Amino acid sequence: MTTPNQSSQTPATPTATATATSTLSPDGRDLVITRIIDAPRELVFKAWTDPEQMAQWWGPRMFTNPVCELDPRPGGAILIHMRGPDGTVYPMKGTFPEVVPPERLVMAVRAIEDEQGNSLLEDITTVTFAEHEGKTRLTVHAIVTKAESGVEGALAGMEQGWNESLDKLTEHVQ
Repeated sequence: MTTPNQSSQTPATPTATATATSTLSPDGRDLVITRIIDAPRELVFKAWTDPEQMAQWWGPRMFTNPVCELDPRPGGAILIHMRGPDGTVYPMKGTFPEVVPPERLVMAVRAIEDEQGNSLLEDITTVTFAEHEGKTRLTVHAIVTKAESGVEGALAGMEQGWNESLDKLTEHVQ
C-alpha cells in the first residue's frame, strides 16, 4: 500500500500483533507481511475482491475510500481513491494480472501522478491466502517497481500503511 507518510503510530490490534510478521528491505522497496487471521480463507479473499467490503477496510487508520472499483479477474481494473484525514485524495489505479480464487491475487498498481499524468510510484503486490488450522494465513508481498523523486514520504509510510490496513481488514472479517 503506497500512502503518504503517517505521522502518528496506531497500535495494532492484539490479535494482529500476536500473529503477524513484517519484513521490509533496507531500501524500503520490498515488503512482506504475514498474518494469521481468525476467519475462513474464502471470507478473507472475498473482503479483497468485493469493492463494498474493500472500501470499508482499505488504507491506513483515519483514511476512507470514496471510490473503490474492482474487477477482480485477470486483466481487470482497480481504481481506489483514498481520502486522508486532511481531505486530500490519493488516487490509485491498476490491474489484476492474476486472480486465483481463493488462493492468490496479484495487483499491479500506480499511484501519485505528476502534472502530465505519469505515475511516480508503481508496485506489484501479491497476496496469498492459505488455510491455517481453520483460519487464514495471509501474506502480502509488495515490491516497488518504480519510485520517482517526490514519493519518499509514501515509501517511508508503506510498512505502517499496510499494517494499519491489515489491522482494519482483520477487524472487518472477525
